[in-house]
Amino acid sequence: MQESASDSKMAKQDQNSQYLDENRETDDMSEKTSPNKNLKSPQKGSKRLKTAAFKITLLDTSEFEGEIEKHSKGQSLTDMVCEHLNLLEKDYYGLTFADTDTQKNWLDPSKEIKKQMHNSPWHFAFSVKFYPPDPSQLTEDITRYYLCLQLRDDMLSGRLPCSFVTHALLGSYSVQAELGDYDQDDHGADYVSDFRFAPNQTRELEERVMELHHNYKGMTPAEAEINFLENAKKLSMYGVDLHHAKDSEGIEIMLGVCANGLLIYRDRLRINRFAWPKILKISYKRSNFYIKIRPGEYEQFESTIGFKLPNHRAAKRLWKVCIEHHTFFRLVSPEPPPKGFLVMGSKFRYSGRTQAQTRQASALIDRPAPHFERSASKRYLLSRSLDGGETRWMFDLFMEGLTSFY
Repeated sequence: MQESASDSKMAKQDQNSQYLDENRETDDMSEKTSPNKNLKSPQKGSKRLKTAAFKITLLDTSEFEGEIEKHSKGQSLTDMVCEHLNLLEKDYYGLTFADTDTQKNWLDPSKEIKKQMHNSPWHFAFSVKFYPPDPSQLTEDITRYYLCLQLRDDMLSGRLPCSFVTHALLGSYSVQAELGDYDQDDHGADYVSDFRFAPNQTRELEERVMELHHNYKGMTPAEAEINFLENAKKLSMYGVDLHHAKDSEGIEIMLGVCANGLLIYRDRLRINRFAWPKILKISYKRSNFYIKIRPGEYEQFESTIGFKLPNHRAAKRLWKVCIEHHTFFRLVSPEPPPKGFLVMGSKFRYSGRTQAQTRQASALIDRPAPHFERSASKRYLLSRSLDGGETRWMFDLFMEGLTSFY
């Protein structure tokens, strides 16, 4: 999506903003192993590599398993699964895992995997990390296809709430992408009953999906997915990563991070929005999360707003997600890591390519359109277990307005 001159200027201002952490944070130390003295030393120059098994749940709910060298960084595993999927526009995607308190975390590509994982075997889910505001600017059909799979999972799990009309429309495009044109002889009268489009699917919804699908004669699978994405991107919760919090008065709220900035929800309503250009600084200390806001048109001084997260890990998790989203969507290139022997605060920086760099690289893709098979929606009987259940539970709390989280 092309940025206006004002947006470019604001992005430059954002790049000069200080996004530093107020904590003194150190990484978890990896486990130390004692050498077995009874084993013979390996011959010189024949160092034996130790590997770890991994299992990755893909967006079509199939699993990709293998082994990787124990000291590998997260980027190596991400590259491995993207190569398996034949995916070149990979910067929008990432790997998630559940930590000790069952919360979803993103695997840091710049750190060793074993320093991030506290459980074995290593189990991840391949997911969309950065939802493109304009999916039509993605270069390859296969990239849009995986984004569609993620959004269908978001809808089914409740992370992306939709009206009846929207569920029916998006469901009809999914059916067209997978089954093609309606044929009474091939499909029969009840051909979508095994498909899953919504958390609480009804017969009425299925009938409406079929009615719409009958009108799509001649629409290719790629065109159906483009239509799906053009409608999905307009949903208010598209690409919003929700986090539980309390405001300064102790009232339960949800903080949402997205391509445009930070969103505040209370009682199922969005009560505030802070666009990235409006935010000067993001930090956290213990379980508190802070944003420093630029003064408004009629204001003289900057202001700082604080929120209470469930614990220190939750505050750091939110802080990292904000840093990554701001860098990916607003900056031309990532900020360089801090130099010097003594560095105050966290050393974390987003190390991947930004959206601007990704688009430049995508424009250089020169290969025949990759062939791939589109999975069946009927495989979506349940949302993916690794992160879907927990996120669905979190969203249910949000939607019901419950206040007993901590």
